[in-house]
Amino acid sequence: MEGDKTWRHAEKLSKRHAEHIEVYGTDNDLRLSGRHETAHIGACSSGVANRGCSIRIPKSVAAEGKGYFEDRRPASNIDPYQVCNAMVESTLLI
Repeated sequence: MEGDKTWRHAEKLSKRHAEHIEVYGTDNDLRLSGRHETAHIGACSSGVANRGCSIRIPKSVAAEGKGYFEDRRPASNIDPYQVCNAMVESTLLI
């Protein structure tokens, strides 16, 4: 499980947490409190079927070793182009 691409991408996103938070919308410090099924803004975590972490990997993806992940940090007021750029840079280019 730890060796598949989904986990590797989650780890890469974790390493650039601060850079991602900068483009993930305003007032995220209020929303990402660590309560109410959100992760704390100060750290990036990942987990299977865990809605309280930053990057959620569905159970089916973990079982099959392929699929998608859900980055739960971006707010609704993001610039989607900046977020896509940050994700591509972190997971594919670096």
